[in-house]
Amino acid sequence: MNDRTLHVRVGEHAQVSLAQAAEAMKAVERGEAVDPHFEVSFADIGQMFAVFTPRRWELLAALREAGPMSISALAKLLKRDYKNVHGDVTALIEWMAIERDEGGLIHAPYADIAVGVHLPDRRVA
Repeated sequence: MNDRTLHVRVGEHAQVSLAQAAEAMKAVERGEAVDPHFEVSFADIGQMFAVFTPRRWELLAALREAGPMSISALAKLLKRDYKNVHGDVTALIEWMAIERDEGGLIHAPYADIAVGVHLPDRRVA
């Protein structure tokens, strides 16, 4: 197993992520080693909850614990309909939360998923 972390950011401006990426690029140009960083961002909490539903969290946990498998095997493990599990897997692949290996099996590549929610600043009248 690996120790990669997927960072899920909510409500943070894109400039923050771009600034972090720019700093990493500068470090690479200076010849410094840069740790890999895996991140997805959502505009608001509703968007995040639409992707990371309770059923999908359950799917991620089961996949992480059981290891690589086919979608069919995962559906059986979860005792869920194949079509629904396939839809969840497709969504989670699109958002980088799971991956498909060379053999076509899916797996949860992250040891942790760290969720950070940025609360808006107080508006000045």
